Amino acid sequence: MRVMNGAKLLIMSFLLAVGRKISDILIGLESATRLFASTLRQLLKPPFEFSLLIDQLHNVGVGSFSVVIVTGIVTGMLTAVGVYYQMRRFAAEGLMGGFIALAVIKELGPILTAIVLSGRIGASITAELGSMRVTEQIDAMEAMAVSPVKYLVVPRFIACTIMLPLLTVFANLLAIIGGLGTSVFLFGMNFRFFLSQAKSTIYVNDLLIGLLKSACFGMVIALIGCYKGLSVNPAEGAEGVGNATTGSAVTSFMIVLMVDFVLNQTIYGVAGMG
Repeated sequence: MRVMNGAKLLIMSFLLAVGRKISDILIGLESATRLFASTLRQLLKPPFEFSLLIDQLHNVGVGSFSVVIVTGIVTGMLTAVGVYYQMRRFAAEGLMGGFIALAVIKELGPILTAIVLSGRIGASITAELGSMRVTEQIDAMEAMAVSPVKYLVVPRFIACTIMLPLLTVFANLLAIIGGLGTSVFLFGMNFRFFLSQAKSTIYVNDLLIGLLKSACFGMVIALIGCYKGLSVNPAEGAEGVGNATTGSAVTSFMIVLMVDFVLNQTIYGVAGMG
């Protein structure tokens, strides 16, 4: 009897925990949606704070160059190694240039750049806004009728939306160079033939798809970073900021993957592009 009661209590506690988690997710989704709508409204409302935008463009762009350089080159090298040994089974090594370029530009470049930068940019935004929330700077802005969304969220949202595609283009270029170097020096491919294959395989639509994905990923990273930072409980202090920062990186990572799936299904499955 005691065993049965204990099992029932265990099941009930598990179901309650799952229910609370689902409730928290739905509440967070609603709040994030409201923040997104508020951001779009404030985005179109003057005055436009260009100085704040320039600062954020610098923080997001210049501050991410070292991460993007490493990510791009290593992505190209790993892709070349994986592609070569698979294509060698079918005596199709000559197609490596086009395959690497296509994979990098349409999928690997945008998604890997976004995943890496979700940790750097998203966590940085959350830590900064969370610290402002804990030190009551955001409360002071609200008391003076200054919109935190206008002056804190909008510049970061625009900066991430602009810089993620640019950083992805840079990462794509480095990835193709990394793949080219690996293919030529490690596997003995002809330099000109590799470039010819890459050039003949890539179309304008492929470039646009990669840029569209990157822009969407930038919006996601900025929105989640800002939401997590603004949602910090001041009573939790530094611990709350740390938890929010970790949650921001993890949530951004998962949402970016889900958005990538939705975009792929929409672009290739519904629109028939690609």
